[in-house]
Amino acid sequence: MFNIELVLALMVVGCVLALAARGLHIPYPILLVLGGLVLALLPIVPDVELAPELVFLLFLPPLLYFAAFETSVRDVRAQLPSILSLAIGLVLASVAAVAVATFAIRPEFGWPLAFALGAIVSPPDAIAATAVFRGLGVPRRVVTLLESESLFNDASALIVYQAALAAAARGAFSPADAGLDFVVEGFGGIVIGVAVGMAITRLRAWLRDPAVEITVGLLTPWAAYLPAEHFHVSGVLATVTAGLYVGWAAPRIMDSETRMRSHAVWDMVVFILNSLVFILIGMQLSTIVRALSEQSLEQLTVWAALISIVVIAVRLIWVYLDWTSRLAIARLTHRKSRAIPGARETFVVGWAGMRGVVSLATALALPFSLPGRNPAVFVTFGVILVTLVGQGLTLPAVIRRLGVGDVGPHDAYRDELKARTAAADAALARIDELGDEWPDHQPLIDMLRAEYAHRAAHLDDAVGDDSASAAAEEELIEHRKIRQAVIAAERAAVLDLRNQGSIHDAAWRKVQRELDLEELRMQA
Repeated sequence: MFNIELVLALMVVGCVLALAARGLHIPYPILLVLGGLVLALLPIVPDVELAPELVFLLFLPPLLYFAAFETSVRDVRAQLPSILSLAIGLVLASVAAVAVATFAIRPEFGWPLAFALGAIVSPPDAIAATAVFRGLGVPRRVVTLLESESLFNDASALIVYQAALAAAARGAFSPADAGLDFVVEGFGGIVIGVAVGMAITRLRAWLRDPAVEITVGLLTPWAAYLPAEHFHVSGVLATVTAGLYVGWAAPRIMDSETRMRSHAVWDMVVFILNSLVFILIGMQLSTIVRALSEQSLEQLTVWAALISIVVIAVRLIWVYLDWTSRLAIARLTHRKSRAIPGARETFVVGWAGMRGVVSLATALALPFSLPGRNPAVFVTFGVILVTLVGQGLTLPAVIRRLGVGDVGPHDAYRDELKARTAAADAALARIDELGDEWPDHQPLIDMLRAEYAHRAAHLDDAVGDDSASAAAEEELIEHRKIRQAVIAAERAAVLDLRNQGSIHDAAWRKVQRELDLEELRMQA
């Protein structure tokens, strides 16, 4: 266990390393893990043992929930076959391959530990995928596929893991019982997640206090996770399902103020949890090595390297088999699907199998009485380093080398034009109605009508005219610059009054908020 002073110190280290990662243009989880490794080697830093229950109860639910909340349900539905293929089929294939390799290398540990190790290292980590892929400019469908896979594969891997431990305890393995447990735990987790999502959306639609609503949002992950674990079904699937449900309903249950404040709170929470968990992964080195005092580190390192090669190779083979089969089906049925990635994007999907905190926590949760527990933990740590640090560091270069980029700015801007045109048309229609309702405020109505008519005219010129799109976008940027300059001048003037003591802080905060809202609306 660790004290509050150490937690605060790790948060400071996390902020420093995250800033350094931005300057170095590398995903910050990688630098955090490496920073944790360095801290583990310093004699002044106390040993920290990452308790599995701490990860599964404190870190996992909110991080999974927020990732699911931000995930598009429509995109998940469009790529559901590939997501299930990776989250279930690839996990089972990886478990089998790692189990066979482990039994071939260390047969004295037996099949139960071999399958348990396979379940531990088979699922790529949702937390790592979300954090590493942010800002890399990867196509949206690839990000959706990877994040969705990582959200659901933990459940299938943990069910196999529990079946392996049960087999170790009983001395026998029943495929029928394992398959039944897989279906029951998965379905039960989804049912609880939907029930919690429905209850939370009804509650939040009734709430009108942003602070209370945000607090309810922060508690929602545990509202799904804890009941699922109590009834011995998948807490991971329950949390993910609740996140998807509430995220889909969010536009109609949250007002603009709550959305802005909630997003700011969640950004902070996710960053803190990510920082702590990735640093703690690196800091496990000293504890893991100490437990292996009677083992050969050279042999264990070779074992970890071989298992890393196995999981990487199986993933690459599987994603290409999945891609070719989907492509063949599309050609046979004469259907074209934009959801099917190209060959280069498929390689990025195959190369992005980064393991993380879930694998390490699951390894640490292995019973101490299980023969080979400590070597299995070391191998897991090695696989995390190879995939998270090794593949994560090379991923940006792979993306650039293959020329895999997000959708073109022209396509994205056309979607924005379509949305803005609809909004401007709706605003003009409503302004005409308001003119009849408020005849005494005709100057304001005329001003609003002129503003939105001007906006709609420029949008109409841009839609369908590729040559006008760039000019319209440039004019929009210039308008934003002008309005930003005006807002900055207003803010500076009011700040001077506050600094001089001419106005109360409450008045300053109110006017500042109005200016911030105006700036956010303009930027949107």
